[in-house]
Amino acid sequence: MQRGVEWDFDPSLDRIAALMDVLGSPQRSYPVVHVAGTNGKSSTTRMIESLLRERNLRVGRFTSPHLASMRERICVDGVPLSEERFVEVYEDVAPYLQMIDSRGRRLSFFETLTAMAFAAFADAPVDVAVVETGMGGSFDATNVADGAVAVITPISLDHVDYLGPDVETIAGEKAGIIKPGATAVFAQQELPAATVLLHRASEVGATVAREGLEFGVLGRELAIGGQMLRLKGLRATYEDVMLPLYGAHQASNAACALAAVEALGAGDEPLSEEVVRQAFLQVRSPGRLEVVRRGPTVLVDAAHNPGGVQATLEAVRESFDFANLIGVVAVFGDKDVQSILELMEPMMDEIVVTRNSSPRSMDVDDLAALAEEIFGPDRVHQVERLDNAIDRAIGMADAMGEFSGTGVLITGSVVTAGDARLLLRADKEQ
Repeated sequence: MQRGVEWDFDPSLDRIAALMDVLGSPQRSYPVVHVAGTNGKSSTTRMIESLLRERNLRVGRFTSPHLASMRERICVDGVPLSEERFVEVYEDVAPYLQMIDSRGRRLSFFETLTAMAFAAFADAPVDVAVVETGMGGSFDATNVADGAVAVITPISLDHVDYLGPDVETIAGEKAGIIKPGATAVFAQQELPAATVLLHRASEVGATVAREGLEFGVLGRELAIGGQMLRLKGLRATYEDVMLPLYGAHQASNAACALAAVEALGAGDEPLSEEVVRQAFLQVRSPGRLEVVRRGPTVLVDAAHNPGGVQATLEAVRESFDFANLIGVVAVFGDKDVQSILELMEPMMDEIVVTRNSSPRSMDVDDLAALAEEIFGPDRVHQVERLDNAIDRAIGMADAMGEFSGTGVLITGSVVTAGDARLLLRADKEQ
C-alpha cells in the first residue's frame, strides 16, 4: 500500500497516536532517549547507542533518513532488522494501519516506519530505545513517546517551509520533545534558540543540562583517524577518550551523548572510564565526513544545510592537510543552496555539480548556473550523473599528481552521501 513520500509533512500526532493505541502503546514498554535538532542527530544517536550497549543493555535505535537500505533505520543490538524481520514487523502492524486508514486518518510513510520501530523494539524486547526525530519535534511522529531524556543538538535554519522562518520558531517546534520530569540535554545553541529551549524546560519541570556549563568538551587533540577527547560529564570527567570521527561538532555530539547516558542511569555513580573509552572507540557514523577512498583521499559527508556544511568544512580544514580540494555537490532544490555554495567557495578549488537519485535533487543546469555566479565559470564542472561526477573529480585529483595533496569531498545531501557510498562500495559497514 502506497504511503506517499517521506517529505510530505502533515503536522499532527492524531494518526500515529491512534495507531499506537490500537497496537497497545509499544513505545511505553521501555525508556526512551529522544534526540532532536537540526544537525548531528544521527551521530549523537549512534554514540548514545554505543554507550548503552557497552553497559550491556539491549538497545533499539531508530534513525532517519537512511543511506542505502531502509532497514538501517530500525536497529536492535546495533544491527538493522533482517529483510525477513522487516517484512514480519510490517505485516504485524499492517491490519492496524488499515484500521486507522479506514477512519479517514491515512497514515504516512514516516508514521508507518515509526510504528514499526516502536513495535519491533517492544517485541525484541529492548532495555532502552534511542529515537531520532524525523523533522521538528512537537508534531514529529516519534513524539508519541515520552523520552526520559531529551537531547537537542544544535539548531539552525532548515525545513523552513515546515518548521518556521526563524531559529526561535524552529526551536519551539523541536522543544516539544521535552516532557514533564525529563532531563533535557542541550548542545550549545544560539541565544534565541537557547532561550526558547530553557523556557520549555521550565514550563514542564524538566531538569536541564547545558553544554559548556553542566557538561562539555574540556579538551581535544587531533589523532590518527579522529580525535582524543577530555570530556566533562554530569558525574565525572573522562580522560583519554578516542573518538574515530572528525571535527569539533563530533566532539560536541560526544559530550551530549555522554550526558544523556549519565542522565538516564540510576543514582549518582559515574560511568566506568573503560566503558566510556570502549564505547566511543567503537562509534561509526557512516556518511559523516567518512573516508571512503585513499589515493586520492575521497570524503563523503551528508551535510545538507548551511550549519552542517560549515561544521563539515571546518572539520576538513582542521583534520586533513589538503593543498587542494575538489567538491562533488548534489543538493535538494528546496535547501538554501546559495548559502551552501557561498560557504564552500573559499575552500574548494574546483566544484563538480551533479544530481543524486532523489526526485528532489536540484536540476544540474540550475545548480551549475548558481555555482558559476559564486565560483566563476572556470572552476565549475557540470556532470549530469553522480557516478560520472565522482569519476571526473577523482580524475582531476589524479591529474594534479600523487603528491599534490588534493582531496575530494562529496556532499550536499544525505541522499548524495548514500549514493556515493554505494558507488564507492563503502556501504557494507553500517
